[in-house]
Amino acid sequence: MTTASIMRSEGSPIAGIGWMVAAGLCFVGMTVLIKSVGTALPAAQTALLRFALGLPFLLPMLPALRRARITARHWRLLSLRAVLHSCGVGLWFYAIARIPLGDVTAINYLNPIWVTVGAALLMGEALPPRRLAAVGAAFIGAFVVLRPGLREIDPGHVAMMGTAMLIASGYLVVKRLSEDLSPEVIVAMLSLMVPLGLLPFALPVWEAPGADDLVFLFLAAGLGTGGHYAMTRAFASAPLTVTQPVTFLQLVWAVLLGALLFGEPVDPFTVLGGAIIMGSVLFISWRETRARRAATAATPEAVLSRQASGLDARGSSRG
Repeated sequence: MTTASIMRSEGSPIAGIGWMVAAGLCFVGMTVLIKSVGTALPAAQTALLRFALGLPFLLPMLPALRRARITARHWRLLSLRAVLHSCGVGLWFYAIARIPLGDVTAINYLNPIWVTVGAALLMGEALPPRRLAAVGAAFIGAFVVLRPGLREIDPGHVAMMGTAMLIASGYLVVKRLSEDLSPEVIVAMLSLMVPLGLLPFALPVWEAPGADDLVFLFLAAGLGTGGHYAMTRAFASAPLTVTQPVTFLQLVWAVLLGALLFGEPVDPFTVLGGAIIMGSVLFISWRETRARRAATAATPEAVLSRQASGLDARGSSRG
C-alpha cells in the first residue's frame, strides 16, 4: 500500500464526516429559506420556482446528459420518478409552511425506513427480524413526534408523512435507473422534469412573486444543489455507519433555528422521536454494511485471495 493510499484511507472517515456536516448545513439552510417564503406563495408555485431557479446549476451536467443513451424503459422510469418526486416536493413545501422545522426534519428521517419497506415489498429484498424490529422502532419514533390523540395533528404533519413515502418511492426507482445511467444524468433529468410535473398544479394558483421570494428561492436552489453534492462526496469518502450519525445534527440545527428565527417552541418529543428514528436508520445501515462485507468475503475471488495469502505466509515462514 502506498503512502498516498494510506493517507486517504485514514483521512476518509474524517472527510466523510466533514462533507456530511456541510450537507446538513446546506439542507437546513435551504429549509430555512423556503420557510421564510412561507405562505406568501402557494406551495406548488414555491416548489416550481425552487426547481426552475436551480436549472443554471445543471450546466456542468450537460455533457453527461448529451452522451447518455436513454431508452424507452429509462423514459418510463424517469417519468415515474418525476411524478413521485413532484408530488412529494409539493407536499414538503406545504408542510414547511405549516409545521415547525424540527417536525419536518424528524419526519423526513423516515425516508430510509420507507426505502427498506419498499425494497422488501416491491423488490423481494430480505427483511429479517432484526431489521423488521428497527422499522417498527422507527415508526414508534414517528408516533412520538406526532403524538396522535395527545395534540392536534396539523395537515402539514400528514403532508410530511406523505412526502417521506413518495420521496422514498422515488429512491427505489433511482436504484433501478442507477444500473444503466450515471448519477449526473439521473439528477439532471429529475431537475428538468420536476418543474414540468409541478406546472399543472402551480399555474391555476399562480401569484406574482416578490423580489425577496425569488432571491430566497434561488439561494435555496443553490444550497440544495450544494447539499446533494456534499452528501455524494460524504458517501464516497466513508461508510454509511460513519456518515449517518452526523445527519442527526440537522434535527438539532432545525430545532434551534426554528426557535431563534421563527419563534417555534423547542419540543423535546420531536428531538426524542427523531433520535429513535435516527437510531433505527443507523442500525439498518450497520446491518447492511455487515451483510455486504460478509457477502464480499464469501465470493470465490475473496476465498482464493485468502488462500493465496495463507500459502505466501507459510512459504515465507519456511524460507
